[in-house]
Amino acid sequence: MKKRLLAVTLSVLMAGTALAGCGGSSQKRDDDSAKLSAEDADKDLDYTYGEGETFHSDEPITYSMMYSDHENYPYKEDWLLWKAIEEKTNVTFDLTTVARTDYNDKVSASVNSGSAPYIIPKVYDSSAYEDSGQVVTISDWVQYMPNYQKCIKDWGMEDDLDMILASDGKYYRLPGMWESTAGGYSLAIRKDVFEAAGVDLSDEATWTWDDFYEALKKVKDYTGADYVWSDGFGFGSTMNIAAVSYGVTGGYSTDGGDWGLKDGTQFDSDKDEFYFADTTDEYKEYLTMFHKMYEDGLIDPETFTQDTSQAQAKFYRGDSYVLNMNYQIFSDTLNGKMQDDNAELYFLTTPGGPSGQVKVSSRDGRLENGIMISQNALDDLGEKDFIKMLRFIDWLWYSDEGQTLCQWGVEGETYTVDDDGNIVLNSDIYYNGLNPGAEKQLNVDYGFGNGVFAYGGSDKLRYSKFSDGEKEWNERINNNKTDLKLKPPILADELQKEDLNLIKTPLMDYVNTAALEFITGKRDLDADWDAYVKDCENKGSQKYVDEANEIYKDTKDLLEK
Repeated sequence: MKKRLLAVTLSVLMAGTALAGCGGSSQKRDDDSAKLSAEDADKDLDYTYGEGETFHSDEPITYSMMYSDHENYPYKEDWLLWKAIEEKTNVTFDLTTVARTDYNDKVSASVNSGSAPYIIPKVYDSSAYEDSGQVVTISDWVQYMPNYQKCIKDWGMEDDLDMILASDGKYYRLPGMWESTAGGYSLAIRKDVFEAAGVDLSDEATWTWDDFYEALKKVKDYTGADYVWSDGFGFGSTMNIAAVSYGVTGGYSTDGGDWGLKDGTQFDSDKDEFYFADTTDEYKEYLTMFHKMYEDGLIDPETFTQDTSQAQAKFYRGDSYVLNMNYQIFSDTLNGKMQDDNAELYFLTTPGGPSGQVKVSSRDGRLENGIMISQNALDDLGEKDFIKMLRFIDWLWYSDEGQTLCQWGVEGETYTVDDDGNIVLNSDIYYNGLNPGAEKQLNVDYGFGNGVFAYGGSDKLRYSKFSDGEKEWNERINNNKTDLKLKPPILADELQKEDLNLIKTPLMDYVNTAALEFITGKRDLDADWDAYVKDCENKGSQKYVDEANEIYKDTKDLLEK
């Protein structure tokens, strides 16, 4: 397996910037759409492919690919992952390996300079590259990908795919797709402490945020602690999950990035238009809820400035009793992190609010990060061999066989299948809360369950990754929460994006700063509210909405099925 290190010099960066500035790489290409008929594409193949069939090339082939190297399972050249892919498909990778923390910057540099590898996975947003001419308009090519098409048809993904359309009505990355949404981030609590304080957890799946507030007060009264909740991610993740249930947006932190603040807009289906949600009565109610928690000494004042590791340390040693996390972090916490031997943990479902008992993860649909394809691939390979590469990608990332391989590895070596058809991870291998204390780890030692390859899939595959506890948590969510309707995308072109961003960036910085000031009492929610609303208008909240609605009306025909 080859491994080449990414080296981006200042001159390359300047060259890429110069190209973009003079229009060399900022112009969409209009000659990269597929021209071969399905019949011609299938003539004289030197490989096998198809729905339910393993991709295999007659001759060895290598594709260049960017690789996001995760610090929790750093790259190893001798991972079984690489060997298994090669044995199945006769394909190897020429990797450009980049530390996860630098990955987005390196993707930008390589795309802008025109030097990007063929396959660029782990991309959450392709919008910055859609006008560059350096990535393929992949929606023009997906007809050659049978497993990808099967996912769309069987799971009804058409509305979800609208979320990644560009202003031309096409899309530029192959997204990971889930058959259904599942739980994301929520709140872990010290069950032993909450129950000792007299909190009844039997109906927590139907709690509202007001119910949670009352529970926190009981815990504070019982413990006499200075605070009950010291949160991580700069409070951004918690603000996000609460915002969804209030029908507003919130959640940005320097520790966690943009959890859900976005542009502050929501969509009124009855009026068929966008509106600015973060000056509404619901938004004031949302901030009021957190402010009373802060004012009553339930939230640690350091929550908004500490990094997540500090918040976790307080929870682990018993100084706090609530912490935001996802289930994988929760599993790891259960696996020996707590310093109090008597600690018993419970993972809450996200509380409801004015918007009802909503499934937070459904707000963004069922798409995951995905794969951009460099224009270099099409230019170098030519149409016939480019389609061959797409069919390899189709098998590895979208077929049941490829997804199972990437997630669980090789049957008989890393897992077995029981009489009911369920995957059983070998007892000496740990993954995601399964087999705690095992001497090996599926991702660290073998490369499987790796975020570059293992995302998206059927409900069966998703649930195969869950411990009994995570299955039970998702059942609580599915039985008590409803999916949100997706709001339509704003299909802005390059100039419109620039105009919108010029408004959005300072506006939402102000909204986020003001939110934290309202929560902590630096601003008064009664005396200062009208001035806050006026400031948002002065910073362009209404102008942003007007432009968004104009774009929406002009592009609605692109969204019609």
